[in-house]
Amino acid sequence: MDTIASLFSFITTPVSWVIVQFHKVYGAIFGADTGWAWGLSIVSLVILIRICLIPLFVKQIKATRAMQTLQPEMKKIQERYKNDKQRQSEEMMKLYKETGTNPLSSCLPILAQSPFFFALYHVLNSIANNDTIGVINESLLKSAQQAHIFGAPLAAKFTDSASDAAALDASITTVRIVTAVMIVLMSASQFYTQRQLMTKNVDTTVKTPFMQQQKMLMYVFPVMFAVFGINFPVGVLVYWLTTNVWTMGQQMYVIHNNPTPGSKAQAAYLERLTKHVTSHGKTRRRSERVIIKAIVAKGRDRNEYERKFINGLSKAGLAAQSDGNVVKSEGAVATVAEDGTPTTAAAPKRQQPKRQSKSQRQHGGPKAAGEPTSLEKSDEPEDAKPGAAKKAAQKPGSSARSKAQSGQRKGGPQRPKSPSKK
Repeated sequence: MDTIASLFSFITTPVSWVIVQFHKVYGAIFGADTGWAWGLSIVSLVILIRICLIPLFVKQIKATRAMQTLQPEMKKIQERYKNDKQRQSEEMMKLYKETGTNPLSSCLPILAQSPFFFALYHVLNSIANNDTIGVINESLLKSAQQAHIFGAPLAAKFTDSASDAAALDASITTVRIVTAVMIVLMSASQFYTQRQLMTKNVDTTVKTPFMQQQKMLMYVFPVMFAVFGINFPVGVLVYWLTTNVWTMGQQMYVIHNNPTPGSKAQAAYLERLTKHVTSHGKTRRRSERVIIKAIVAKGRDRNEYERKFINGLSKAGLAAQSDGNVVKSEGAVATVAEDGTPTTAAAPKRQQPKRQSKSQRQHGGPKAAGEPTSLEKSDEPEDAKPGAAKKAAQKPGSSARSKAQSGQRKGGPQRPKSPSKK
């Protein structure tokens, strides 16, 4: 670890200068030699770095979603060229180039903050070894060595011996308890962050190897933090724990306000957005208009949650526009079928006439003037009705057929019965 940290020694001076400037502010409040002054200086360093990395974080989100969108195409390429690894790699690179996707973009925040992490490790390790570094002179070095967080010095490690802890005016038991608690919190926050991503913000309609890899990392990363954490000074643990908490909060905000299409988070978001828009009759924020605009532009490619959202607006008498705004719709209520095609609500069914009683049917019942009734008795004699002669001619034949025995042919020679077997 010391060798790796020395590679980033060129950035130790800026990192130490930032820590010292924050220390001056917090030292005036809590005291220059307190753990609060130095600990909050490290926390402020993390916050400053993460604010500067927000553009990279946005790029990471876009790259991750683009990779999720490409997973079906990537799976087809892998199956098509499973016996030709070189051609498979060429087709993958071609796909990335055509879509403008970079797989490494999802790792940019981690790669960008790694130099600051190792530079801070180098600074704290120098403090533990009683060496000045960067802008930290002799007086600041003594102040940092006296600073304790819950009884553990900033430069102490879990693997330190009792003599090393005593040199920093601390107990090895206290050092190990504090570092163990911080390592557990660091690993737990990393696990929760990854689990939140996998359970809420992943498109569940696409099952790809990428999802399996992410699920595996959900368990691998916390173990890695636990293994390497025992070699981190307390100050570095403060740095990394603050980073994990920041990442967790930042991801919760993104999942809540801009979830991945097709995920459970999107279903919850669109449900909230439907209630909000239908209650106010319009969109209030630009982020809402951006999401509605994207949903309208998809057309037939909308997923189940997006179709449900459009149908919910239609039932409330609203219509989503191509610019992301919502207006009151006029005329028939439009809905979206399962295949994404717009349909119009069916006209109301014609009401069936009321059922008449037996006496009404016998006496004609209430009817409009001049309207004939099929049940009404006619005053004509039976013989005068058209078709009466024809029916009468058919009656003898029908009685003859009714008397015919089963198994006999109608009109013609009868089939002899087969002799019974004795």
